[in-house]
Amino acid sequence: MGSGVFPSQAINVLIDQDAIAADDPFAEDQVQPSSLDLRLGSRAYRVRASFLPGRGMAVQDRVDRLALHAFDLTDGAVLETGCVYIVPLMERLALPDDVSAVANPKSSTGRLDIFTRVIADGIGAFDTVPAGYHGPLFAEISPRTFPVLVRRGTRLSQIRFRRGSAKLNDAETLDLHRAATLVASSEPVIHNGISVSVDLAGAGPGGLVGYRARRHTGVIDVERKAAYDVADFWDAIAASADGSLILDPDQFYILASKEAVHVPPDHAAEMTPFDPLVGEFRVHYAGFFDPGFGHSSAGGAGSRAVLEVRSREVPFILEDGQTVGRLVYERLSEPPGLLYGSDIGSHYQAQGLKLSKHFKPAA
Repeated sequence: MGSGVFPSQAINVLIDQDAIAADDPFAEDQVQPSSLDLRLGSRAYRVRASFLPGRGMAVQDRVDRLALHAFDLTDGAVLETGCVYIVPLMERLALPDDVSAVANPKSSTGRLDIFTRVIADGIGAFDTVPAGYHGPLFAEISPRTFPVLVRRGTRLSQIRFRRGSAKLNDAETLDLHRAATLVASSEPVIHNGISVSVDLAGAGPGGLVGYRARRHTGVIDVERKAAYDVADFWDAIAASADGSLILDPDQFYILASKEAVHVPPDHAAEMTPFDPLVGEFRVHYAGFFDPGFGHSSAGGAGSRAVLEVRSREVPFILEDGQTVGRLVYERLSEPPGLLYGSDIGSHYQAQGLKLSKHFKPAA
């Protein structure tokens, strides 16, 4: 096996070798085309503040000092907005010396504005697991917009494993775009990844271009699908005549990319979460794009990237076609055993502007 991001069958080898272990048996659908879903354990802690454990420090030791209270997740519990929670995950790692990992929220997690990061013992960075790490994993969870109901086994995060570095440089990204059309743009901007812009024009003035989250809503059970009325949680955003949108401070938006996005089967991609050069907002909490996303043979021709946008402290004007993020592509370590889309019944393949799976589809 070469360097690169591990596809599903290589992740299964790590499981067979006990490099990835868990409290409960792994679920049949837990291994994704280039990542592994992580599951919440039985115990949750509300803590006073977010933290990193620091060199040589165990996460649980910090939790014991910072916890306001602990509670059980077996029968489900509500996580309130504006609070910070730490939950030990079912999965733990004993990675080989040449295998590292990075984590990200799952797509549905990001689309509910649940700020989620993975922490590991003695590691001074979020969502980062160095090569050779042996130890437990923890999720830091902070719902930003909606209170959510979670339980033991809930999957909010995903983890991606890699050997070495297989990130494409700008020249390689351009070559791949010319061969496989990574984004539907004749002249994409490529600099530390390929640019993705926002669609605020839609089908014309008055047409739907996005959603703004409502405040003071009911609870969302993250395990329920197509269960909630959109209007109870979201306000629709219509395209303006000039193709602009003012982002209000501390508001959460669901928008879509102007370009259709394509991840070839032998690559994986990640959206950079925030670039201070493009404005006072954060885009796309859930940054992983699996091999096969948008690929025609996997039922994804025309798949646009849904953009989870949270504004910062000041109002900010977005313009139609403005660059809001970049996709960074990496090679897989070997040909994939699964593709995003038809192979696994992916919820967001062939998508346009789309809310998370928890909401009832438009009539």
